[in-house]
Amino acid sequence: MGKTWVEKRELDKEYQVRINPKKFADISAGTKMLVLTPKIVDEYVKNISQGSFVYMKQIRQELARYYHAEMTCPVVTGISLRIISESAFEEYQTDQILDTITPFWRVVDPDSKLAGKLACGVDFIIEHQIQEGIEL
Repeated sequence: MGKTWVEKRELDKEYQVRINPKKFADISAGTKMLVLTPKIVDEYVKNISQGSFVYMKQIRQELARYYHAEMTCPVVTGISLRIISESAFEEYQTDQILDTITPFWRVVDPDSKLAGKLACGVDFIIEHQIQEGIEL
């Protein structure tokens, strides 16, 4: 059996800052790029204040600055957002306690491809954004 989403989030990986060898997505060749971990993204999202929404581009920029890079890998960031969202919902399904999970609805746009893939469904995200007064 494969790992649970929580196990994927908790993997003990190290982040990397490396020079991007060639143009990739919105990152030019030679750019100092952060390759982060799900734990880093999870901690970031846990610190977003209630009622606030942060887009992926802003997450990438802020974490890059924090880790002394110029940009953050968009692919790994997207994968990490999926892992933290699914793991939070997995925990919610187990405990039914919303206050103890990572508030991923503060970073997942209901119109995004990611939202459509999540086990919680788009309605869960929208419901919690409405409860917090988040308007996109």
